[in-house]
Amino acid sequence: MDLPARRNDTVRAFGTVSLVAGFLTTLLTMSSGYEGLEPHILAAFLILTGLGLRIEAAIADRRM
Repeated sequence: MDLPARRNDTVRAFGTVSLVAGFLTTLLTMSSGYEGLEPHILAAFLILTGLGLRIEAAIADRRM
């Protein structure tokens, strides 16, 4: 496996982990009844980061 392909796999995996962490943060916050805004901001940041990384990996993979 060449270096760009490994990089794409790493970026895609990190994006997936970030998405899962964001959704879990949202679910745990909703189920606990916490009224603060901070966990939702963190979850949104994680989800947007995960989406961006997945899109970046897809674009880079398409160029290969």
